[in-house]
Amino acid sequence: MSRASQGTWPESPRESPQESPDGRITGALLAMLAVLASVAPFGIDMYLSAFPRMATDLHTGATSVQLTLTTFLLGLSAGQLVFGPLSDRYGRRGPLLLGSAVFVAASVLTALAPTITVLVAARLLQGASAAAGMVIGRAVVADLARGRAAARAFSLMMIVGGVAPVVAPLLGSVLVGAVGWRGVLLVLAALALAMFAGSALLVPESLPPGRRGATRRGGFRHLRRRAYLTATGTLVFSFAVLMAYISASPFLYQTVIGVGAVPYGLLFALNALGLVLSSALSSRLLRRAEPRRVLALGVGWLLLASLALLALALTPLGAVWLTVPLFFAVASLGFILGPATALALDAVPRAAGAGSAVVGAAQFGLAALVTPVVGLGGEHTAVPMALAMGGLAVLAGVSYLLFPAPLPAPREPATAGGGTRPGPPSVPAPTRDLTHSKEQRS
Repeated sequence: MSRASQGTWPESPRESPQESPDGRITGALLAMLAVLASVAPFGIDMYLSAFPRMATDLHTGATSVQLTLTTFLLGLSAGQLVFGPLSDRYGRRGPLLLGSAVFVAASVLTALAPTITVLVAARLLQGASAAAGMVIGRAVVADLARGRAAARAFSLMMIVGGVAPVVAPLLGSVLVGAVGWRGVLLVLAALALAMFAGSALLVPESLPPGRRGATRRGGFRHLRRRAYLTATGTLVFSFAVLMAYISASPFLYQTVIGVGAVPYGLLFALNALGLVLSSALSSRLLRRAEPRRVLALGVGWLLLASLALLALALTPLGAVWLTVPLFFAVASLGFILGPATALALDAVPRAAGAGSAVVGAAQFGLAALVTPVVGLGGEHTAVPMALAMGGLAVLAGVSYLLFPAPLPAPREPATAGGGTRPGPPSVPAPTRDLTHSKEQRS
């Protein structure tokens, strides 16, 4: 019976021993890790359509309600810096179960919060505990697979996890009319409980005792490399573009454009579906093209769409036209997030866990700073959102341009007769060796 029929992740017979998986990633485990990676979309998108009702019920304004999203993002950012090193030191399973249990309790507290102050605090704790599944899930894949096997696993996780932004807002917009915003948050608590149970049953300990404690011994020092910093910058600024759109979307669609909760959920899901499809197309392109080339396509696409959005927001044309560049801006991220993550972590092979934690923390940390900005102009204008998205897209482009160029291929030594010395036929080097070999030798 083949491995595929047994539900395990297949290996290519051409993989070198350094690229072969150290352990098998079963289909059930990979699905569970994808679910853990979808914590952020569910925690962010599922209750967005309820923002106007929350402001009314809690007797507060739009900025205060958006603060519940900001604190969730801050929690996701800080929590990854905590749980990532903890899992390096004590193993993956213990910190994962601890974080998942706290996530369940915090999710219940958000649904029962009597005031906006309690809700904001509960969302902070909810985000910090939810970070455990995200950062440790990536670490489990890195423990069990390397090279192309790991790349395939991460790609599939991103595509599966991309379904969450489609399902979450649509589900939330349907539920908010039936059970209210507190009911939506209780559904999120039930999902948190299911994630805890799945983690306990399906996620094994993947880090042997002999490999623990790497971060404590100075793993973070590897993160100063230029390739890591510039790829991370491209990823972080691009992700902040997405979060600027997400945080402003409830008021943009429902107040500025004037659609109801269900049409808002459908429009939001359409944009998320564009992201899923572009991620699938990106994974196919990566079979033939280097990650940097695919990343260049995505960054250029993001710049054009974001600047077009800004131009439309500053003109007197109808607000409904904003939906067109918004769709393309969100879809462009399918060509950015995966390749940028791969390039960043490939630059720090000896500190992949610490690198993953910092990438995730920077993503949600900047996103937390961006989300209040898009609400400064009030509920009736799209200009702050468009300004934020355009500026962040430009920063992503600048960061990409600062990424170190590939090293030139070495010349063959000349022979006494003026020709070149014959040698074995050249074999194209992996992208990782071309872009980062100089830094790795240091």
